[in-house]
Amino acid sequence: MTDPVLTLPAGPRHAPEFGHDALVVCDNLVRIYQTDSVEVQALQGLDLLIHDGEMVAIVGASGSGKSTLLQVLAGVDAPTAGRARVAGHDLVDMSRSDRVRFRRHVVGFVRQQAARNLVPYLTASQVVDLPMTIAGTARKDRRERTETLLETLGVAHCAHRRPQEMSGGEQQRVAIAVALANRPKVLLADEPTGELDSETASDVFAALRTANRDLGATVVVVTHDAAVSGQVARTVAIRDGRTSSEVLRSADTEGAPGAAEEYAVMDRAGRVQVPREFREALDLTRRVRIALAQDHVEIRSDRDEEE
Repeated sequence: MTDPVLTLPAGPRHAPEFGHDALVVCDNLVRIYQTDSVEVQALQGLDLLIHDGEMVAIVGASGSGKSTLLQVLAGVDAPTAGRARVAGHDLVDMSRSDRVRFRRHVVGFVRQQAARNLVPYLTASQVVDLPMTIAGTARKDRRERTETLLETLGVAHCAHRRPQEMSGGEQQRVAIAVALANRPKVLLADEPTGELDSETASDVFAALRTANRDLGATVVVVTHDAAVSGQVARTVAIRDGRTSSEVLRSADTEGAPGAAEEYAVMDRAGRVQVPREFREALDLTRRVRIALAQDHVEIRSDRDEEE
């Protein structure tokens, strides 16, 4: 006689963790700076998900928190509160030694000032080789990786040139090669075309797109240049330390970003930032009337009721 089988009622099903399948996760991210007696809230509960293989532009006014976000994702700055994860690495509780390894192998970083990305007395080949040497990569592998990166990014002719012998655009493309040397999962670029003319900026952005499409890096670019943000499939706008809206572009027949549609971003508490032009057009102030319709939510000025 077999033992009876006891069937227990199923327990409650837990929803998947926010961003469980994303490469980059920011969950209610807060960063507060204290300067003398002044407290600055650079990030105020920011939520953001970026998936493996994406190329995303982050835009926002000066002081919106976009560069602070990039510093946190790069492991240079630590969050004050909330949750931040990149490629499975928790950026909130990371030790000093873990941060060094994280910046060396998981993320690559390109700064706006080309001169800060390179070493004045090293050639392009030498400076691309440097992070691999520090990481302990074999000489043969270093040489092959350096040649591949410079060739792929269109600056093989700069292999034996030092920074002062290159144009600004060439310097930035070499800087991208340096950032990609140790095969990072994520490439972060802070205003990489900010000091360049439009034609040169186009070349640098093409190199970032090559890093994404051909070299397998997920790319996050902070930019104020509308022409740059218009060349990616997804643009995230930050306002007052929170994500406020996203523009998604469908791909055209050649795979380049095509028609765009803008979305407001609702955070996990249900908050939505209504664009200023909408608020001004409808005279929306401190309080608004909200109603649930069959397939949408209505937001109206509270003045409608008074009239």
